[in-house]
Amino acid sequence: METPLLIFNENGIYCKEADVYLDPWHPVDRAIITHGHADHSRWGNKEYITHKNNVPIIKHRLGDIVVHGKEYNEKFVVNNVTFSLHPAGHIIGSSQVRVEHKGEVWVFSGDYKLEDDGISTPFEPVKCHTFITECTFGIPPFKWEPQEQVFKNINQWWANNREEGKTSVLFGYSLGKAQRLLKYLDTSIGKIYTHGAIENMTKILREQVQFPHTTLITRETKKKDLLGNIVLAPPSAHGSTWIRKMVPFVTASASGWMAFRGARRRRAVDKGFVLSDHCDWEELLTAIKSTGAEKIIATHGYTEIFSRYLREQGYDARTEQTQFEGEIDEVNSDKKEKEEL
Repeated sequence: METPLLIFNENGIYCKEADVYLDPWHPVDRAIITHGHADHSRWGNKEYITHKNNVPIIKHRLGDIVVHGKEYNEKFVVNNVTFSLHPAGHIIGSSQVRVEHKGEVWVFSGDYKLEDDGISTPFEPVKCHTFITECTFGIPPFKWEPQEQVFKNINQWWANNREEGKTSVLFGYSLGKAQRLLKYLDTSIGKIYTHGAIENMTKILREQVQFPHTTLITRETKKKDLLGNIVLAPPSAHGSTWIRKMVPFVTASASGWMAFRGARRRRAVDKGFVLSDHCDWEELLTAIKSTGAEKIIATHGYTEIFSRYLREQGYDARTEQTQFEGEIDEVNSDKKEKEEL
């Protein structure tokens, strides 16, 4: 029996023919990286290959690394294996990885979403024989509202808090979610203040996307400056001494998990907005169908439920264990950020 084009081992997703790993979770010689979140781009690899828009992101997070930036759809060959990166629509610079060898094509999705967020290059389906997919929200109850409605609700929440003389504190991951929120906040309501982790990452990304003006919160920032305005902060700031200067404040979290009843209470926030940079149930099924793949490998999320459903629909579907954790691990990525108070 021939070895599959991509295998899962103790270091990550491995292409033996090319001696290349995709988003490895332990240090390797050569790694192709789908995007900048901490569970997919880790420190210690000798060489990194990623989309050019992700280069400044992982340099900011990982420091002095050897990294090569590629364009979308640009083919590159390693030991007779042809690779290319394709838009994933997850966050800025995110990619799917297409791997081709001897007529066989695999695609590793990384993390992805189908809705065009206006700041990431939108997802493009790639035809393949085997598709490796996340399923972070891979059960039917997850159904996203259009982002236009979500942002309308967020801005109305901010306006209401301003009328009551309170500061609005909105939690979102420092890479991806924070910039998506920032892009659509209504600056006619008030000023946008930021936590250092979000300000630092947004500064890196301003070279690629036009964002509204933000003001970094420092030790000199006064409580009266914040009243009626909105503060973007990573989830790790919740409950910290840093947030005390916001009093009186109202908190909210933007996450796909807010679709779960009780999630707002568990996260101890006043308001929850359902906004995810991952696919909902229907989007996952749409994406898989668009690839034309017969074999599906589910890597993280509701893997058993999702793969069983796919088998019932006629796919050759199975699961594989990885160290990718979707939105859960993005919380940890914020904790790893240098916090500037």
